[in-house]
This record gives sequence, C-alpha cells and structure tokens, in this order.
Amino acid sequence: MSLFDNKAVLVTGGTGSLGKVLVRRLLAGEMGKPRKIIVFSRDEAKQHFMRLDYLQKKASTDEVIYHNLYQILEFHIGDVRDFSSIAGALQEVDVVFNAAALKQVPTCEYFPYQAVMTNITGPENIVRAIEELRLPIETVVGISTDKACKPVNVMGMTKAIQERIIIEANIRCPKTRFICVRYGNVLASRGSVIPLFHEQIRNGGPVTITTPEMTRFLLSLDQAVDTIFAAVKGAQPGETYIPRVPSARVIDIATALLGKRKIEITMTGIRPGEKLHEILVSEEERFRTQDRGDFYAIAPILPELRREKHIESPLQDEYSSAYDLMTPEQVVTLMRKQKLMLEDVIANGQELLR
Repeated sequence: MSLFDNKAVLVTGGTGSLGKVLVRRLLAGEMGKPRKIIVFSRDEAKQHFMRLDYLQKKASTDEVIYHNLYQILEFHIGDVRDFSSIAGALQEVDVVFNAAALKQVPTCEYFPYQAVMTNITGPENIVRAIEELRLPIETVVGISTDKACKPVNVMGMTKAIQERIIIEANIRCPKTRFICVRYGNVLASRGSVIPLFHEQIRNGGPVTITTPEMTRFLLSLDQAVDTIFAAVKGAQPGETYIPRVPSARVIDIATALLGKRKIEITMTGIRPGEKLHEILVSEEERFRTQDRGDFYAIAPILPELRREKHIESPLQDEYSSAYDLMTPEQVVTLMRKQKLMLEDVIANGQELLR
C-alpha cells in the first residue's frame, strides 16, 4: 500500500499507548513511506523517552534524531486545547490522527470540564484551524471509544460529541475527509485493567473486580491501528469504522492471568461512570451499518453525507460486549497469544504499568 507515501502525518497524543504503536507502524512504511511524522503531545518527558527509544542511546539531540530517522520523525510540544498550538502543528500536514484524549472514566467523572476541554474543544480546534486557515489537509481521523455509544459517563459523552464534530466537519470543510474509528478496551494500554491485574498479582493480591457480570470488548494495540488504517483506506466522509473483535467477562481475564496462583479475588463494585457492558454499535446505529469484512462501517447520521439511501445491515441487534462471550479457555489462549501473562511480561522486560 502507498496511502502515506510522501505525506506529512500528524499524530496528536502521539506519546500515548496507541500513539506510540501508530507511529511505529507509520515508520515501518507498511502503508507507504511518509515524508514526515509529527508526534504532538503536551508531555515533555514522554517525548524525550520516545526519542531515546528510537535512537537506542542513553543521550541524544534533535539533530541526531532527525539524521538517524532520515528527517522523518519530529516532536512537537503542544496541547489540542490551545488553538494556536494545534493550528501551528497542522501547517503543511496531509493526514491527522487525533489520538489526544482524557480517557480514564473516573478521572473524567471527577473533572468533567477537563474532559470537555481535551475531548471536545481539542477536535473542534482541529476543524476550526482547517476551516479558518483553509488548510489543504486530506484526511482527519477521530479516535473514539465504545463508551461513546449510548454514553453513561463523561468520558463517553465527550467522545460522542467528538464523533459528531468530526462528522459535521465534512460539511464545514468539504475538501477534507473527516472519518472516525471506534473500538473497545485495548489490551495492556496505559491505565487499562491488565497492567493493574499484573501489579496486584505481583504484590500478592488481592485482585480487584468490580462485579462478576462485567464484560468488555478486547483488542490489541495493533488491531486498533489496523482499524485506523482500514478506515483511512476505505471509509467514506463521515463514516465510523468498528472492528469485529471478541469480548469477555473481566473476571475471566483476571482468572486467566492468575493461573494456578492462590490469590484472592475481591469485588469492589462498579466505579463512577462505568457500564456493565459496552456497546460498539447501538440499536439505532445498526440500521446505518454496513459489513466491511473485518469491520463494520456506520454511515453518518447527517443525511447530506450519506452515499446510500438504503442500507442492508448485517446486524440483527446492537453490537454489545454481552453477546458471544469468549470461554475462559479462549481468554487464556488470547492472553498467551498476546504475551500478556505475567511471566511473559517479566521475561520480555516490559513495564507493568504502561
């Protein structure tokens, strides 16, 4: 594929768990070789260590980085909340991946306006800059979450509005294609449950579960990037791409990681804003949903943007994590395949909490 050949790509939130894998895959050139990749985030320390990871040195300078990476990789300190900051980073960019987010559910519940600033004002600033500065950007991809579907928490509510901002931007900026991707829990991403279970097991327990009935969709960071690349390749303006992935009970994940260890599992109750089950396609959205192989594509809610008036949906119900659950044995197999068992993490020298 050559979608990114000679393109300048901006990754907001580029030092996050997803951002780092996205940057690595872009640098690998599997979808073409970009002329420039800009890592945009507000965390100076994470950018510094990301530089060192690529250099594999104990010390570095920007000049060495650019030389060693053929002047491809750039680091830009900034915040999507600040219009001038993101507007400056968008200059001469062809493709934008907006992975910047405030994404911890309890954090967003206790600091809702901070979630609004990052998850709503941030993407609006991107659209506003393209519109007001007439930037010739080809594609903007909004990274969303299953929590945006029928949201009950602040994080999901703000992400749902981000999706609407991205979709409506196709009307405001018709020369740019704005699309979304929406997916569930990313295995072992920073702040997710698996690193927490690893830490609890390493400390001798107890392992804490909110409730035995809770289920979640599961996918790897690379599967998340696969969804993003599939959307860039095939999504029409305003469409939202959804990966077709397995789901499991959270207690089965904990049990799989525990193995034969005699460690207590305790129930703590559902945290503020948490859902019992997550949904990737709602009952209302399924009528606008099409089959795209390993993915579903939800047509935009705005009729002006729809290419087809009549859509034959492959879904008979909403796409919920409560359905078609993996067996406990399948969960063990998945954890081993993804090398997420505690012994694998320790053997590979990975950080327990990313």
